[in-house]
Amino acid sequence: MAAVVHPMRGRYLPFPPSNLQPVTLMPAERVAELTPQEAIIYLMVMASASDGRITDRELRTIGRVVRSFPLFSGSDESGLVETAESCGRLMSSEGGLHKVLAAAAAALPDHLAETAYAAVVDVITADEGLELTEIRVLELVRDALKVDDAGASAIEHAARARHMTINGAS
Repeated sequence: MAAVVHPMRGRYLPFPPSNLQPVTLMPAERVAELTPQEAIIYLMVMASASDGRITDRELRTIGRVVRSFPLFSGSDESGLVETAESCGRLMSSEGGLHKVLAAAAAALPDHLAETAYAAVVDVITADEGLELTEIRVLELVRDALKVDDAGASAIEHAARARHMTINGAS
């Protein structure tokens, strides 16, 4: 099992790549109850850890999303570390990846699915390299939140455009 040091607290977050099987969502009553804001933070933390590490760029991106998305305008950023740690505990439990996906899907109203997916895409693209596990996590999030192909494609295209450099590569 691969593990990553949690940069906020120095704890380990287990995240085995073999845990990336097709998602079958658990009943909402068997997973954590989250607010929509917490659900998006959980998804971003899960996505960040998916490649076996959480980079400083990914952490900064999570912070930027919390500071800039209107959904978080009434939220206190100081609770971000506690929410991320709660996500880490849930992820390290048996079936943790699927529990995070189920809890987030249960907490998010349909109209916030694309917002959540956009936040996850921002975090995954923050370190400028996509690994296979990250692509698979995007697929799992998209499926769990029922983001259609057209919406996902537009969000991913916008993320690529945001990360272009003067040389044309991201």
